[in-house]
Amino acid sequence: MSLKAAVAGALLLVWVGPASGAAPKRPHFTDIAPRSKFSYVSNNNYTGRKYFQQPMCGGVAIFDYDNDGHMDIFFTNGAKFPELNRPDPSFYNCLLRNKGDGTFEDVTQKAGVAGADLDFGYGVAAGDYDNDGFADLFIANTGRNALYHNNGDGTFTDVTAGSGLDVKPANTLSVQGAWFDYDNDGRLDLVLSNYTLWTPAIDRPCVLETGQQLYCHPKTYPPVPHRLYRNLGGGKFEDVTEKSGFAKALGKGMGIGIADFNDDGWTDVFVANDTEPNFLYLNQGNSTFREVGLMYGVAYNDEGLTVSAMGCDVKDYDNDGWVDVFYNNLMRQTWALFRNQKGKLFRYVTPAAKLVQLTEHRSGWSNGFIDYNNDGWKDIYSSNGDVDYIAANAAQHDTMFENIEGKSFVDVSDEMGADFLRVGFQRGSAFGDLNNDGFLDIVVTSLNERPRILINSADNGSHWLLIDARGRRSNRDAVGAKIKLTTSSGRSLYNHVTASVGFMSSSDRRVHFGLGPEESIAEIEIRWPSGATQRLTDVKADQILVLEEPAEASP
Repeated sequence: MSLKAAVAGALLLVWVGPASGAAPKRPHFTDIAPRSKFSYVSNNNYTGRKYFQQPMCGGVAIFDYDNDGHMDIFFTNGAKFPELNRPDPSFYNCLLRNKGDGTFEDVTQKAGVAGADLDFGYGVAAGDYDNDGFADLFIANTGRNALYHNNGDGTFTDVTAGSGLDVKPANTLSVQGAWFDYDNDGRLDLVLSNYTLWTPAIDRPCVLETGQQLYCHPKTYPPVPHRLYRNLGGGKFEDVTEKSGFAKALGKGMGIGIADFNDDGWTDVFVANDTEPNFLYLNQGNSTFREVGLMYGVAYNDEGLTVSAMGCDVKDYDNDGWVDVFYNNLMRQTWALFRNQKGKLFRYVTPAAKLVQLTEHRSGWSNGFIDYNNDGWKDIYSSNGDVDYIAANAAQHDTMFENIEGKSFVDVSDEMGADFLRVGFQRGSAFGDLNNDGFLDIVVTSLNERPRILINSADNGSHWLLIDARGRRSNRDAVGAKIKLTTSSGRSLYNHVTASVGFMSSSDRRVHFGLGPEESIAEIEIRWPSGATQRLTDVKADQILVLEEPAEASP
């Protein structure tokens, strides 16, 4: 198996897919969670009294914590109310080790990540913040947030105290963190979406005229600034929220999208806000950001209204070379797709993409652009279920919207199989190739139920490529690296390295390309955060390709 590289850089072929002559099969997903022994459920401690944040439980991370080549899974969990503690293992977080045979081993206690001393948890962000080659974990919680350092021996250590990430404004409820290198110094920084100020003492019960209690509307609570922490090295972080410009905008943060939206070489941040205008923080290249959501057209929907924006993903869905924005929200609020107009503004294209009729009866939480059938067009997945159980169709199944050549979407959910269509109150979701077969899989949580580990059985003969980019002068995870792939027929495909996808979740950072019938790639161009550009030619499809950044800058 030959491979030609245009520039220096270590290349490693890890796995080769099945022969192209395999009989095609209809795409569907199979839940393999029942094959493994673990006790985790996303426990929000609902006992009749409804506390404000209980609907937000069950974050997911897909990452390879032990570097054995198989993606593992981590789940966050809730806490007991009103004490906000974890009195027994039913509230603990969970780490599942991928054994590579279709089963997972619960290694939570062995790894030291149960989080028995934490309170109600939300999002998780996996990333190698110290560039030692092992992915670490950041967990956003109601009280103190947590940073777990991966020791490289199968265990983690809570290193939050004294890191700088242990300090946040009193009573601030943090929902999601995302790793990215905003100043291109080679170290991963952390952006944190905060939601409001809350404690059990100030929780406000909300009751209908019938006397039935429900979860209070978000407008009941005040917005707060999102926060930015600069990685100083040595396990230390500096809160740069004020001097970076993040403090100027108050929101109720949910999903975080990381990308270079205007292609200037500096990574930007999109934050989906619940019932507040969405934020687009443009990186000014001098350690400051400018919030331009209104100016760029992503703050509101096409009616000039705020909605209950939940999860988001930022990818190039139409393969024009510019990163677009998607977020979902609740029933009777149309989900939003914004098409990037060459880095100058965004156009609201939900109606043109046929998403209005597909989404108005669904309450979406986590989501992502996922090319589930490997045809080269990024489809849209959403985990669904209403906030409360009061509505007639509150419990819902997930949805898959197939991308029709970057122009519109069609609902193919009914073709995804019975496991995919399980009805519930779905929440967190993450994406990754759990069995290294080139087709993306999904892990999704549902309130007070076991998670589903949905293996993509879409062996339809379409080809693929997974790129595991590893920085040397750039951050080790290569977050922010931009990849253009040109097939042998001249078709151009685009993607970038990020793990922050959806809501409360962190996905496999390896970059996936579906190739359809293409069996080879004419050229791969990767632009590293350091500014280096690397090119490879004549690359075969159906492999996991490890690319290391050149040690020296490009000429």
